[in-house]
Amino acid sequence: MDPRPGWFYGFVNATQTHAPLTAADRCDRCGAQAYVRVLLPVGELLFCAHHAREHADKLASVATHVQDETDRLLAEHGAGAGAATA
Repeated sequence: MDPRPGWFYGFVNATQTHAPLTAADRCDRCGAQAYVRVLLPVGELLFCAHHAREHADKLASVATHVQDETDRLLAEHGAGAGAATA
């Protein structure tokens, strides 16, 4: 596991800043709380940690910016939150 905050750290463009994601921001796939915002050439998508990881390869190839706040899961929900399961 990468020790840096956020699983998508390598794809984050630090020059862009966006408002932090809140509990009102919901995953476009399942409606859970969003922890990842993916900016695309046209529009944006919000994802929970699970769906962001599930689609990471494809998102990385089309995203212009990724705001990854998945490191908040540990702080907010404790160990094991958002962890991939076998």
